[in-house]
Amino acid sequence: MVLKDFYKVLSEEETGDAKYNIRILVNANHDVFKGHFPGNPIMPGVCMIQIIKELTESITKSTLMIQTLTNVKFMALINPETNPELRLELDITTTDDDLVKVKNTTYFNDTVALKLSNVYKKI
Repeated sequence: MVLKDFYKVLSEEETGDAKYNIRILVNANHDVFKGHFPGNPIMPGVCMIQIIKELTESITKSTLMIQTLTNVKFMALINPETNPELRLELDITTTDDDLVKVKNTTYFNDTVALKLSNVYKKI
């Protein structure tokens, strides 16, 4: 974990062939939120991208490097004080040339907060 104590995994469920539902709890008291933004904490987009990478590494048991990010859509602001629990849906495909493709949708409650597709290279 790049940011120590930033989040913890509450549950991980394989829902189909290479499809996962993961629930995490974001630490609303983490130092990141003191600067982003004081008095109105908002999850930095780069932190969500890192969380998705770390969860994918855990599932694939591989060290990964981001190759491409496409269709990145931040649909709603994530305030860790009001919505610390997130649900991430990951659809993971591994190719023969050591690429890992991920489609993600992240929710708090029933609200879609983030959609993205990305490709990682196994290193």
